[in-house]
Amino acid sequence: MILKKFDITREGLEKLKAEYDQLTSARRQEVADKIKRAREMGGTENNAEYEDAKNEQAFIEGRISSLENIILNARIIEAPHQPGVVELGDTVLIQNQDGKIDRYTIVGTAEASPVDGKISCESPVGKALLGKKKGAKIEVRTPAGIMKLRLIEVS
Repeated sequence: MILKKFDITREGLEKLKAEYDQLTSARRQEVADKIKRAREMGGTENNAEYEDAKNEQAFIEGRISSLENIILNARIIEAPHQPGVVELGDTVLIQNQDGKIDRYTIVGTAEASPVDGKISCESPVGKALLGKKKGAKIEVRTPAGIMKLRLIEVS
């Protein structure tokens, strides 16, 4: 079986490791205690607190499993090799057709967070930017329609 590698920055990997440590060292036990209290208060049948705690436990265990997979299969994004050409780990300044300018860092899917200015290399915009040089005009098909972008800066 071929395992998927997760491209990620060192900083992103450290954040995921910290989340994993917090979930396994504290949150897991907190939820186990909630389940125990809920069971003691009224058994398991028709007990909303027990059901909520079990659902929370399932979510946490799923996240722990997902984090373990990412951490074990992480591939650190090294410094870009081609100056001026968009690669994983680069920060770009792009201008859309309305004149709005945005700054994004191109990262792997495990680290993507558009709200924090980190877009996945597998997203439509991320894919379209990879390999492009400063000044390039790009058309990107997104779920919202065609976007016209201009690459202002690569760093």
